[in-house]
Amino acid sequence: MQQELRELYQQVILDHNKAPRNFRKIEDASNFAEGHNPLCGDNVTIYLKVDENNIIKDISFQGSGCAISKASASLMTSILKGKTVEEAEKLFYKFHDLVTDKLGENFIVDEFGKLAVFAGVREFPARVKCASLAWHTMMNALHNKGEKAVTE
Repeated sequence: MQQELRELYQQVILDHNKAPRNFRKIEDASNFAEGHNPLCGDNVTIYLKVDENNIIKDISFQGSGCAISKASASLMTSILKGKTVEEAEKLFYKFHDLVTDKLGENFIVDEFGKLAVFAGVREFPARVKCASLAWHTMMNALHNKGEKAVTE
């Protein structure tokens, strides 16, 4: 199973890096935040359009960075569109636990869907910050802080 997950990880990272989903600016965004990883130079801006019912109607990103950073932002925006703010927050913590190895080897792949491919990142501690930058930035945007999320 681990080998299959590694192969899927490579495919998903390459696909989302080459053709990132939702890579654009939302001109009439209700929320946004900028993120920066000083260790590798990744930069990301997350744009959100949240309606009066706390549903994420649209989400996008712009920025530059490594393949893992870009793929993580791309996949995150695809998954969060249409979710409530509360669901997005829960997914943030779930994703964070996955990439920081708080779940160990006993996590259930099906519970994570496509996000499961990022389980392999935990084997490379320096890459955890690349994978989680967009997620931290999204949390800042959700709370309309409009400030930089720095992963150090």
